[in-house]
Order: sequence, then C-alpha cells, then structure tokens
Amino acid sequence: MKRSTVLSIAGSDPSGGAGIQADLKTMTAFGCYGMTAITAVTVQNTMGVSGAKILSADLVAAQIDAVFTDIRPDAVKIGMAGNAAVIRVIAEKLREYGAVNVVLDPVMVSTSGHSLLEPEAKEALTEELLPLASLSTPNLPETEALTGISVTSKELAEKAAEALFEKSRNPVLVKGGHREGSADDLLWTAKGPRWYEGRQIPTENSHGTGCTLSSAIASCLALGLSLEEAVKEAKDYLTGALAAGLDLGRGRGPVDHCFRIRPLTEEGGKPQWIPLEK
Repeated sequence: MKRSTVLSIAGSDPSGGAGIQADLKTMTAFGCYGMTAITAVTVQNTMGVSGAKILSADLVAAQIDAVFTDIRPDAVKIGMAGNAAVIRVIAEKLREYGAVNVVLDPVMVSTSGHSLLEPEAKEALTEELLPLASLSTPNLPETEALTGISVTSKELAEKAAEALFEKSRNPVLVKGGHREGSADDLLWTAKGPRWYEGRQIPTENSHGTGCTLSSAIASCLALGLSLEEAVKEAKDYLTGALAAGLDLGRGRGPVDHCFRIRPLTEEGGKPQWIPLEK
C-alpha cells in the first residue's frame, strides 16, 4: 500500500497547536504520511512562547537527508526556520534533492506585529527560499514586511501580491485573516489574481492557523490536486477546524485538526474501530 508523503520542516510546539505537531495532524487528516525535520524546540502553550532553542544547521540538514534518502516526500512544507544558517541549508538541501510542491509559510512576524527574524535571516529567506517555493503563504504583516506595502484594502493586497510574485517568480497566497471583518485570501499566479472568499469564525481559539493552512495545501498538492484546488480544499478544511469549537487551554487555544476523523463510539464511550479488510 502506498500513501502520499509530506515533509514538514518547522519548529516544535509542545502544546500541539502549531508547528510540526499541527502539521502532522493536518497531514493525517488528509490521508497523507507526515514526516518532520525539526528546526527549533520551543517552549510554548496557548498563553504564549516563553523560550526557544534553534537547532544547528548541520542537524537540520541531517534530518532532511534522512527523509529524502529513504522516503521521498511528494510535498514539503516549510515553517519556522529560525536563523539565516538554517534557512540557507534548507534551501541547499531542497535544491540538492530537487524537491517538488514546496509550500513556504514565511514565519517572520507574530500576530502582535513582533518581528521573529533578524535582518540577515529575512534576507536569506527572501533570496534563498522564496524562489524555491511552489507557493508562499504570508499573512498580512509578513506581506507588508516583504513588500513594504501597507495592505489596508483589497486593491493594495493585489498590489502587494503582484510585487511579491514579481520578486519570487512563484505563486503567492496572501492570507487575509488579520484584516478586520474579512477572511478572504488572495492567490496570485502567472494568471493574475484569484480571490477565495472566506467565512470569519467568531472564536478565540485560532492558535496555529498559519501552520495548519500551509500544511493542508502541501497535503493536497501531494495528493495531486492543482494549486487552485489545493488552496480551496485547505481553506475549507481550516474553516471547519475553526468552526468545530475545540476549547483547550487557558489562552488562545488550537483549532480542531481532527474534526473530520472522530472515531465512532459504542455505548459507554468505548471506541468502535473499523475492522481491517481480510
């Protein structure tokens, strides 16, 4: 039996709402086999991040080697890279192995607007990873940081997306979730702009939405969907994960990655597993 494979190159979130943990859950929800190359170990939960240790570039490279030389991924999702050295080695390894369906979530700016990358790392991300990405998925603060354009309207979103496309020569998905009263996302390809309307879900539990969306897109690409179809399916999945109403933790909780794969239960709450075919 074969299964579509996806590699997540990202940081770890011990509370399970973001990073590689969110990626693996999302990949499983799409029926893919998820693998990881960990770039950083963070100390965080629903109330925030209190610490992080970025792994050495050599160790990240060795993890990527271990995956590509054994179980070649049908798609790659890149999240938190940490520093310039790690970014450069990721780019080097992706070129070496001819990676396909690379989805880059450029983790540069926090939801509060705080910069998460030093200037050298930002430059490495722009020069090394953006040109390798089949799709990049910046949020509005990240789009503004990459282009210098203040995105305050759909017209300016299109201007920024086009500028980012011209810079990378690859498709860009500008996520609109940070815009008040809107959940519309903009995909810019060689064909021009395509808007995806979204339903804004009233919830405080949205930890890891960027990780979830990008890994969902990567999973759909691994399954053979077109980019346009992958974005739609991933966006629908994220909306469902938000709307499921999972409520965990004392802060901004995670989305429900498993809302579509709940086990059937018998009376008494015992799991009723689907029997294997003989």
